[in-house]
Amino acid sequence: MRRPTHHASTRTTATATRRLASLALAIGFASASASALAATEVEWWHAMGGGLGKKVDEIAADFNASQDDYVVKPVFKGNYSETMTSAIAAFRAGKGPDIVQIFEVGTATMMSAKGAIVPVHQLMADFAPQEGTAFDPNAYLSAVTGYYTDTDGKMLSMPFNSSTPVTYYNKDVLAKAGVDSLPQTWQEMGAALKKVVDSGAASCGLTTTWPSWVMLENFSARNDVPFASQANGFAGTDTRLEFNTTAVVDHIQRLDDWQADKRFVFGGRFDDAAPKFYSGECAMMMGSSASYAGVKESAKGFEFGVAPLPYDSDVIETPQNSIIGGASLWVLSGHSDEEYQGVAKFFQYLSKPEVQADWHQFTGYLPITTAAAELTREQGFYAENPGTDVAITQMTSATPTENSKGLRLGNMVQIRDVINEELEKIFSGKESVQDGLDNAVKRGDSLLEKFERANG
Repeated sequence: MRRPTHHASTRTTATATRRLASLALAIGFASASASALAATEVEWWHAMGGGLGKKVDEIAADFNASQDDYVVKPVFKGNYSETMTSAIAAFRAGKGPDIVQIFEVGTATMMSAKGAIVPVHQLMADFAPQEGTAFDPNAYLSAVTGYYTDTDGKMLSMPFNSSTPVTYYNKDVLAKAGVDSLPQTWQEMGAALKKVVDSGAASCGLTTTWPSWVMLENFSARNDVPFASQANGFAGTDTRLEFNTTAVVDHIQRLDDWQADKRFVFGGRFDDAAPKFYSGECAMMMGSSASYAGVKESAKGFEFGVAPLPYDSDVIETPQNSIIGGASLWVLSGHSDEEYQGVAKFFQYLSKPEVQADWHQFTGYLPITTAAAELTREQGFYAENPGTDVAITQMTSATPTENSKGLRLGNMVQIRDVINEELEKIFSGKESVQDGLDNAVKRGDSLLEKFERANG
């Protein structure tokens, strides 16, 4: 019998080696597949684009790497309105995500969606893992969570990206105008802005972004006057707007009067007014605390500072907290216990001081816990970035009242559009302040009545 040659033996050995390698690889793939199958997927729909979207992906990836049981999959669904619309449609089709990011003005809509949500307080009580730090509602900033709680103070959704208005000011212009101390009241603001325009240090004293949010909603909260009945909508859907009968009328009249000498210049809706501050045209601008990085990038050629929103000393002696903007994370019903366990564990991870501090420092949004704010201070971030702690101080300096807890009004997106339309008419001289605010209330109440009929 012919003995195998050396080459044949080598081929046999090589073939066996390849087979063993293939088998090992197959076992490896099978093991990896089994591991992947063992991990429960949690789908998270969000509205964070660009750099914020990348940060969301990073948070999810870090959580996924921290344990083997769950995989959070973030999915960008467009802007806030698009994300909310997509989530509602998907839920009705039985294909909703586990978690969806909803902007604050969508809170009333989410609450009215009977059976569509799992309240966060219930989720954490039923599914939160007990190892590590237990879920403690008191660990969260009350001025933030208050917006997302029921009438018993129980959390309905998990705050995620929250901001509040602050005052940005041009230090160089104020120094040139001889404004030695920052105005704390609207009365002091009037005198300071007069110095600015009279001295020629700037051609405009003050402008604002997001005029409804800043000059009506937050003015009402800061001065502890109602924006709407039924505790601003927290006590029921049969609510009606009230800002045409409060100190808001005098405040808008003040701004309109200041237009005559350019102590105030109306710059439009949303962030349209920001370039007036960036260019040095206006000495001050009121805008979101989350705009800090954008202001730092865009305000070239001068040093800027950040101050709290002023209050009206004719209305209140000690100001209340301002209210938030931004969004929170809602949990949709119709998913498995395993998925809800993953959501609860992810929310615990998301609430960790180091995770929240990193998110806060990267984005400019408020940290949602006191521990995260304290860690940020300990890390020296506030000292290195003066003014970034103003929003925290403004939000935590007073216990929220019925008037400063927030707004829970149906069709609030459309109501803001109505208010902005009427403000444009007021500031362009097409109607009086009282007529404009009366019209805003009348039109807004029609939207509230429509929401009440559909959800009452």
